[in-house]
Amino acid sequence: MRAYDIIYKKRQGYSLSREEIEFLINGYSSGKIPDYQISAWAMAVFFQGMDDQETAYLTEAMARSGEIVDLSEIGAKVIDKHSTGGVGDKTSLVLGPLVSAAGIPVAKMSGRGLGHTGGTIDKLESIPGFCTEISSKEFLDNVRSTGISIIAQTADIAPADKKLYALRDLTATVESIPLIASSIMSKKIAGGADGIVLDVKTGNGAFMENLEEARELAEKMVRIGRNVGRKTIAVISDMNQPLGYKVGNTLEVEEAVECLRGKGPEDLRELCLTLGANMLILAEKAADFRTGYEELTDLLDSGKAYEKFLDFVAAQGGDIELIKNDDLSKADKRIMIEAEDSGFVSSIKTREIGLCAMLLGAGRDNKESKIDYEVGLELKKKIGDRVNAGEPLVEVYYNKEDRLDEVIRRLKDAFIIKKEKQEPLILIYEIIE
Repeated sequence: MRAYDIIYKKRQGYSLSREEIEFLINGYSSGKIPDYQISAWAMAVFFQGMDDQETAYLTEAMARSGEIVDLSEIGAKVIDKHSTGGVGDKTSLVLGPLVSAAGIPVAKMSGRGLGHTGGTIDKLESIPGFCTEISSKEFLDNVRSTGISIIAQTADIAPADKKLYALRDLTATVESIPLIASSIMSKKIAGGADGIVLDVKTGNGAFMENLEEARELAEKMVRIGRNVGRKTIAVISDMNQPLGYKVGNTLEVEEAVECLRGKGPEDLRELCLTLGANMLILAEKAADFRTGYEELTDLLDSGKAYEKFLDFVAAQGGDIELIKNDDLSKADKRIMIEAEDSGFVSSIKTREIGLCAMLLGAGRDNKESKIDYEVGLELKKKIGDRVNAGEPLVEVYYNKEDRLDEVIRRLKDAFIIKKEKQEPLILIYEIIE
């Protein structure tokens, strides 16, 4: 078997066998197949696509390129959740303790932020003392004792995907539905979950801006799950404005805590309840969506989900007194961006909001960048809200001034105000089972 023949076959539009895909992925992982040949293959996939069976073979090959986490000793079904990324997306901080309080073990490996989207691990590490890098034994012990543990993804999880993604990023082959779907699902499968709930974002702050493309990706991942024996549900949710009001690591933890106390923004609460109800269905803890939704609502409003969050944070070394006293550290320097016109907020350039948070230091320019947990943005108005000239639109939390002028300019341009009121956005577009 030769890489050349496999590249040629895919270039001509034919389907690849399991053996051919495994040959490519194993050869690339071991260094026997060079970057330039995998680049050619990725470009062929970009133009010719992959059918469902090929995509499942690719997903399994990348999952098996490293460690497969064994969660069987937990003794109950583990359901994972994955978001395709957005601005202000702190759902994992709420969902983890929420579904754990409902009796579903949460053993989750999460990532860091890069670009305009934040990462769960960075948000958790904004809590002083919280440790995201613990041994496998501690990870499983925490799940058994408290019902939940969230840690940083290790280098041993789907290393072939990590290597391939870096190459795709440099060869203009990122925006390929089969390659995106297999990348996401290979990490989830290697993470050992029995079932997966996917939050597929669409809108101007998402990687999939178009609803049709988001639907195609969601359906592809659900079919991959079926083909590899993992129950999978995808929820397509809106990202045409930030989720909630706060963007930035400490600020998002603060807002997640509000939600766990039974308060917080309505869109964050609704999305978490929707995703969580589907997790309960996959775990066979709820017979239907409404039953799961109502059970989780009770857990939020009663404070039981909040208590579970405190147990989770304490088990991984975090200072829960700061959380209890609402005393997490935020930047002292603040400036308010005000509306220049009167009317209604018609649209928000959500990606710009995320990029402005990154420029302040809340995100990374590259993988070596150091995060400033204290900085970020707090929206005062969202789409459909009435605003008068001179009223606050967004508050900026900052520590350094070197990029502040650029942030202010871009934030002023990010809010589009018109005389006519915008219809409320749809939060949940579809649920694909």
